[in-house]
Amino acid sequence: MRGTDGSSRRRRKLLVIGLDGVPPETLVELHRAHMPTVAAMLDAGVHGAMRTTDPPISLPAWAVMFTGYDPGSLGFYGFRHRLNHSYTQNYMPRTTLLEVPTLYQLLSDRGRRVGVIGMPPGYPPPHLNGFYISDFLTPPESTDVTYPPELRAELEARFGRYRFDVPFRAEERGELFRQILEMTRQRWQVAEALYTRESWDLFAVHEIGTDRLHHAFWKYIDPAHPKYAAGNPFEHVAVEYFRQLDQWIGRLVSHIDPDTLVAIVSDHGMMPMLGCFCINQWLVEKGYLVLKQPVARAGTPLEKAEVDWGRTRAWGAGGYYARIFFNVRGRESEGAIAPEELPAVRAALERDLKAIPGPSGAPFPIDILDPQTTYREARGDPPDLMVYFDHLRWRSAGTLGHPTNYLEENDTGPDDAVHGVDGAFLLYDPEVQDGRGGVRVDAVDVMPTLLRAMGEEIPAGLQGRPVLAAIPGTR
Repeated sequence: MRGTDGSSRRRRKLLVIGLDGVPPETLVELHRAHMPTVAAMLDAGVHGAMRTTDPPISLPAWAVMFTGYDPGSLGFYGFRHRLNHSYTQNYMPRTTLLEVPTLYQLLSDRGRRVGVIGMPPGYPPPHLNGFYISDFLTPPESTDVTYPPELRAELEARFGRYRFDVPFRAEERGELFRQILEMTRQRWQVAEALYTRESWDLFAVHEIGTDRLHHAFWKYIDPAHPKYAAGNPFEHVAVEYFRQLDQWIGRLVSHIDPDTLVAIVSDHGMMPMLGCFCINQWLVEKGYLVLKQPVARAGTPLEKAEVDWGRTRAWGAGGYYARIFFNVRGRESEGAIAPEELPAVRAALERDLKAIPGPSGAPFPIDILDPQTTYREARGDPPDLMVYFDHLRWRSAGTLGHPTNYLEENDTGPDDAVHGVDGAFLLYDPEVQDGRGGVRVDAVDVMPTLLRAMGEEIPAGLQGRPVLAAIPGTR
């Protein structure tokens, strides 16, 4: 076929392996000795860091990677979005909200055979020229989890009830590790069975177990974590997990033919969680959020507090970053800020945020992003401000009633890690031994880069660009 630049390009097939929450240094350095399959592809292919999205969260990151559009253009700002300018009602984005085609849909529409396991957003599973199994965000007890629908019964008869995720914020780590291993084993058994069924043009599998392992065990495996203790009983769980994962990847890769490229991508990195900053408690102290009466119990969610919305000017939400909303007259039902007053209130709140001290009284780095200027456009239901505490090393706690604004633990369940801005990127061509490191890719560049590598035409309008240096054999 002839590409957009007029050159003749060979059409290739592609196997995509998505590892959630894996930093490039983990893939390249920490586990290389225990992952011979991945190590061989690192030596022969090209690899490096992928700058993830703002915010650095699985959703929007996977959607951005496989559409080529930024989070604002997609209208995806995290796992939860507030509904219709309400105060406490939220919704989770689904595939039906995507208004641009994914890599899988694009290739399917071009008549190529596509198989996808768990790439977010994956619920409800889109109809493709092939199959799609839903992702880790699948609502509990959902039945519409595969396309075609009959695939679900086939998989359950052969592999048992499919596990989309595990409850990773758990105190009992030993049992949790067993569940993560079992979930991962089942997913890759399913992947191998479906991959060997026919010759796919694109086959993609997403693994959430890597992310769950890191969140639940980071303080046990990372000596840089402030709570790490050498010789702890879970010190070697990462080595054990990644060794087994590499074996499953190896089984799948062993089935590829010389015409098939392999891409390994990760949506974001990981860092030690230093603590949580209580954004809503702080907003109460500063007079932006007004309660009718103080909450009586530590950890009270905002929706269970008695908020005086008529006097509240701003409130926040917890998570890996703080979402802050202004209470604007004419937009919110009990808006307290006249539209003409909003710029002054916004400026005052940003100054107050920048002045927040750290837990020791030292300066506390605060990054403030405005979705209206961060993205090319801000569709859907964006927050008014996005706030990173200490460059994301501190989570945002949205609950109330704590004795301090600085929590050592996550307020919604055990969590040892927060998200870093660098994911991993590897592209391997079995016909080329062209090992190169240091490649830099942006999340929006992944889709056009993979399309170019496959010899496919890149549609007009994508915000990313093909990173030619990341294509094996390309100079």
